Amino acid sequence: MIRKIIFYENHFIDLYSAQNEKFKTKIQYVFELIRQVERIPEKFLKNLSGHKGLYEIRISYQSESHRIFCCFDEGKLVVLFNFFCKKSQKTPPNELEKADRLMKEYFLTKR
Repeated sequence: MIRKIIFYENHFIDLYSAQNEKFKTKIQYVFELIRQVERIPEKFLKNLSGHKGLYEIRISYQSESHRIFCCFDEGKLVVLFNFFCKKSQKTPPNELEKADRLMKEYFLTKR
């Protein structure tokens, strides 16, 4: 295993648990890629410019785009924050603000 994935609070888990089994399987597939592939294709994980340290995990399922915001900690740990269905080309500003806030909280509480 190259990376470990953890969840910050319940922001991701609450939404994940409400999904159907096929979609959960797709999410697990992408998580396995992130855990084990050294260079993850941008199709699955993208650095968000303008948001230092914030990334989005990208999952397409049944013609919908889903995003899970995350960051790296200690180089190998992926911390998951919020999760939403992307309905347009532009990421909703409130979701980005929430992810930025959660990432700052995570690093503050870790100290």
